[in-house]
Amino acid sequence: MAYYPDWVGSTFPPTRIDFKRVDWIDFAFAVPTEDFSLTWDDPTGPTLLEDLVSSAHSMGAKVKLSIGGWTGSKHFSSAVATPDSRVLFAQNILAVYLQYSLDGIEIDWEYPGQAGSPGNKFHPDDTANFLLFLNILRTVLPPVARITAAVEPTPFVDAAGRPLTDVEEFSKVLDWVLIMNYDIWGSSSHPGPNAPLYDACENSTQPDASAAGAYDAWTKANFPTSKLVLGLPSYGYISSSTEARLRTRSKTKAKKTKSGKIVGDDGDSEGQVQFNELVQQGVLLRSGNDSFHYEVNAESGFEGLWDGCSETPYLRSSIFNQVITYDNPTSLAMKAAFAKKVGMLGINLFDIHGDTDRWDLLDSIRYALELL
Repeated sequence: MAYYPDWVGSTFPPTRIDFKRVDWIDFAFAVPTEDFSLTWDDPTGPTLLEDLVSSAHSMGAKVKLSIGGWTGSKHFSSAVATPDSRVLFAQNILAVYLQYSLDGIEIDWEYPGQAGSPGNKFHPDDTANFLLFLNILRTVLPPVARITAAVEPTPFVDAAGRPLTDVEEFSKVLDWVLIMNYDIWGSSSHPGPNAPLYDACENSTQPDASAAGAYDAWTKANFPTSKLVLGLPSYGYISSSTEARLRTRSKTKAKKTKSGKIVGDDGDSEGQVQFNELVQQGVLLRSGNDSFHYEVNAESGFEGLWDGCSETPYLRSSIFNQVITYDNPTSLAMKAAFAKKVGMLGINLFDIHGDTDRWDLLDSIRYALELL
């Protein structure tokens, strides 16, 4: 599975997607409004969604609409607060589901019972109300519609703000949950891994925030492993930093190198950077025509390092005082292999436009899942 965000429509239209490599595409995002209807994260959303559904269905892939997101979760709490609002919200989602011939709906509420993005409304009863809403949505949507949720590495919180110890009732109404195993650390002068596989050194300040930690947390709370999907990032973070190691403080193996400061797709030297931008800017080089392996360009001014505590790569330049925390085909394949080993349903990449023209990220994941 992979996400398709509406903000890439002008440079990465749906026709560029190789739908033979995915079973599901999540279109991000539709946004709940104050009157519990849906609007669009971007004005081009409706047209892009129509194109995406048409292209996907012609190739046998399915499309879910992701509702919410980090900046789109302001009105979820109000939308699920009362019996009337829950029914109205569900009916409005049904209308969009039918209008665009969708195959499913994802609720990406960030986060029930917690503030999330500044300005979000939240309430101690959010999680309980969310479950009530999902049960209504299940009765409103056609039986074939998939209903999923994007979630944190730890389960939804109770009225006191603590992770629930039993989420079995959610598993009865949700077809799966997507664990957002990314954005664990962002840009920082003391950077940490974006998407840890493990807390192998047992010294993380966020011990549950890893693929393994999330698996433990959700399964211990009675959510079936077979309904867990592991979310993986196509992007990393640029940090202005002189640190030699990540916050997990692992020993590293360095490959010494010796051209320009890294910038993200918005031109900034802080914030997110897609994997394909690291390739396009000449920092990473593909090691062969038939290989997913990438090496650091010896002329880039960066050295390639590996954080053994999180099992993720990172790049460091003492010339530019930058640290790039990211995932490559190797580290993504390791997480995909973990998901397969423990019996998870699958993998979802956020997002598809960050992959290379050869689809090295998707193919490394598919290889680890034994789909290649």
